[in-house]
Amino acid sequence: MRVSVSTSFLAAGAVIAGLAAAAAPDAAQASEGGASFYLLGSGGPGVGMVPPLKGTYFANSLYYYSGSAGGDRQFPVGGNVVLDLDATIVADFATVLWVPSTDIAGATLAVGLVIPFGEPDVTVSGVVTGPLGNSVGVSRSDSAFVFGDPVATAMLGWSEGKTHLNVSATVNIPVGDYREDQLANLSFNRWAVDTSVAATWHDPDSGWDVSGKVGVTFNGENEHTQYETGTELHVEGSVEKAFSKTFSAGLQAYHFDQLTGDSGPGSRLGPFKGRVTGLGATAAWNFEMAHRPASLRLRAFKEFNVENRLEGESLFLDFSIPLVVQMPPGAGGG
Repeated sequence: MRVSVSTSFLAAGAVIAGLAAAAAPDAAQASEGGASFYLLGSGGPGVGMVPPLKGTYFANSLYYYSGSAGGDRQFPVGGNVVLDLDATIVADFATVLWVPSTDIAGATLAVGLVIPFGEPDVTVSGVVTGPLGNSVGVSRSDSAFVFGDPVATAMLGWSEGKTHLNVSATVNIPVGDYREDQLANLSFNRWAVDTSVAATWHDPDSGWDVSGKVGVTFNGENEHTQYETGTELHVEGSVEKAFSKTFSAGLQAYHFDQLTGDSGPGSRLGPFKGRVTGLGATAAWNFEMAHRPASLRLRAFKEFNVENRLEGESLFLDFSIPLVVQMPPGAGGG
């Protein structure tokens, strides 16, 4: 029993690390700024699983993104229309996840809060149209250490043998450090709600994990820029193999497609519907820390098939560990 409980902890750790990234906002990558609220690449192995025991869990995702768009492509950023956009983002997303019940009509409930912070660095070759309609033809760079919008999430999960399923809702709360009329931001300054369904087939005997996730993001209006981002679809999938009790690796991919166009007075480029596909690899290391099972996961992606977004590469380093867990009656330590 001790081994099975520990294994469940490790799987749950990978889940909440992915959940932390999934709930976290992106910045300056269509959508306003070419950036979507849902963080692409976060729905990997174990994404259909929910932590199996009552308790409090911690996850942290360190995120790096570097992307660019050629000088013939325009983007709406911070109320401006800009050319030749380059962005580098280093951000951290800290998540606390609470599992208050493992039996709500047969489902496990998990709720959480994500706090994002980091430093986006954005460079453009020219500002075509400023917030007052004026034209400026100069290069400009902007970077700042900022706190993004906090993100609340809730999830219901079910398990039957090797099959795991969950439905989740994630809400962006626009109270972060939004820098008006600036290029570099982590805050979206708008309400956004993402609803997703995820499934995992996980076989601990063979070591195979096959996972997928599909979701739709509904966006509100940025009142400062009067820009309303359209509705967005994201689809992710992964296949991973465990080669030992401590190491696993596999492939992961995602696709993003904007279903409806952007609108509002601030949408100077019209519908500006975006699309992007990413392909990458992932690997996880499971270990013990302070007598608790912990997990580290690395993900790396390369983007292609891009329209009205930046094209670039991203890296995730996810860490997760249970803080306080209520063991079931009769269970051993672990």
